[in-house]
Amino acid sequence: MNRCLATGTLLSLALLQACTKAPEPALAVVPAAPAVAASIAWVKPDGADIGPIFAQARAANKPVFLYWGAVWCPPCNQIKATVFNRQDFLALSKLFVPVYLDGDTPGAQKLGAQFKVRGYPTMILFKPDGSELTRLPGEVDAGKYMEVLGLGLSAGNSVKELLASALGNSQATLSPEAWRLLAYYSWDQDQAQLVPQKELANTLHKLAQACPPGQPEAASRLDLKAMVAFAADKTAQPDTANALARVKNLLGNTSLARSNFDVLVYYATDLIPSLTQVGSAERSALTGQWRELLDRFALDASLSKADRLTAVAAKVALAKLDAPKGTEPALDTALLAQVRQAVATADQATTNTYERQAVIPGAADLLSEAGLLDESDALLTAELPKAVSPYYHMLVLAANARARGDKSGALDWTEKAWNESKGPATRLQWGSGYVNRLLELSPQDAPRIEQAAAGVLSELEPTPEAFYERNRRGLEKLGQRLLAWNAKGQHTAVIKKLTAQLDAVCAKLPPQHETRTACFGVFQPGVAGVKA
Repeated sequence: MNRCLATGTLLSLALLQACTKAPEPALAVVPAAPAVAASIAWVKPDGADIGPIFAQARAANKPVFLYWGAVWCPPCNQIKATVFNRQDFLALSKLFVPVYLDGDTPGAQKLGAQFKVRGYPTMILFKPDGSELTRLPGEVDAGKYMEVLGLGLSAGNSVKELLASALGNSQATLSPEAWRLLAYYSWDQDQAQLVPQKELANTLHKLAQACPPGQPEAASRLDLKAMVAFAADKTAQPDTANALARVKNLLGNTSLARSNFDVLVYYATDLIPSLTQVGSAERSALTGQWRELLDRFALDASLSKADRLTAVAAKVALAKLDAPKGTEPALDTALLAQVRQAVATADQATTNTYERQAVIPGAADLLSEAGLLDESDALLTAELPKAVSPYYHMLVLAANARARGDKSGALDWTEKAWNESKGPATRLQWGSGYVNRLLELSPQDAPRIEQAAAGVLSELEPTPEAFYERNRRGLEKLGQRLLAWNAKGQHTAVIKKLTAQLDAVCAKLPPQHETRTACFGVFQPGVAGVKA
């Protein structure tokens, strides 16, 4: 689930004063990279104990690069194929301690909770002393990613410190590199590390206004990110007419638009409704300008194959933007032809095994969104024998079946995906997903629901590490949905059996341990959700 404006209208003399902050140490120059290594010397934690790795980093006076991902995750495989195999990344990896944290390894979910990482992939750069420097944006293109990684490695201050300076009242101006590091921080994966979620939109808006006029790339990205955050909060954009003008200027600026490719593609259908009214001339003009930009992105050879597919997917989403809820508008023949051509090109051109794990599901999703369900199925079924993690593709096949109204097919593909999934965290996620789909599509089939839920619980290991982060949240959601299914008490016997089964696991957890309370609370109304 991988993602540029003229700045004159953003600024005033009063706001420019916000750029003069407390003195900031100059950003250090990244030393020349050593000779390219044959491969990245990934270090993997021993269970949930990452202390020795940070001790190693302190001893070597090296920062730590933490990668948190999963084998099946398409964006993770995209990062592997487009960033981790680059010669410049291989060379830079000698300058830091590269830590690989797979969500299915022992202790990984506890470490995920410790570092407050949730979505795959998340990448964090730490100072040698273990304090967090920055979170890297996995949604940007590979070249921009390398630029941001270089900024992080050369930074003397953490993003948290830079943010305090940018919003403070001191008189020193942050360097251009510092502003770019702030702009390209992974705000979507901050997990309230720097800013509480309810304050994110206003904070990004203040940063955009404070950014100096000589930093159009940073200012435009902060401005767009602020607009996205306001749209997500269902909050009116500050000075909507002015914001609309800034976006239109950005769409017409080739360089800045390209720098903000990920935001413009992933959030088109969020930004357009927040800036214009349905049926208005402003919406029609803005949507037309956006489509033209997406067409350029779709043919931009400097973008990855997955990113070019995403540009076409954004065009499909725009075509549906104002359709009545619950309807599927017919797409014009030209757009359907563009979809088919984009998919065929990506399929033929993508030979890297990891990259195909990102590209093929994305291509299949694109066909599905265009209403070409049979073609999506054909692409996926042909890929199953050679996919890195075919059980991910099976979920798209299940979604296609559901879209056709084929409940039996949707359930069968979801069950098969769970049966073939690998890794404890992944199996819990896929198994819970199967139970949820049963509750949605076949709530009357109590025996099948009980069997599936019992199967999920039977795989839980009675260790605290099994009840952290994604595992904990998945179990809590499972418990909440099963309780909702039993809202009228008609399935009390099933809930009692499942509760007893889980309680037997919970009882083996260490007394007084924080995870024990969360475990026992899964099937207790109002208790599930206890933070572990």
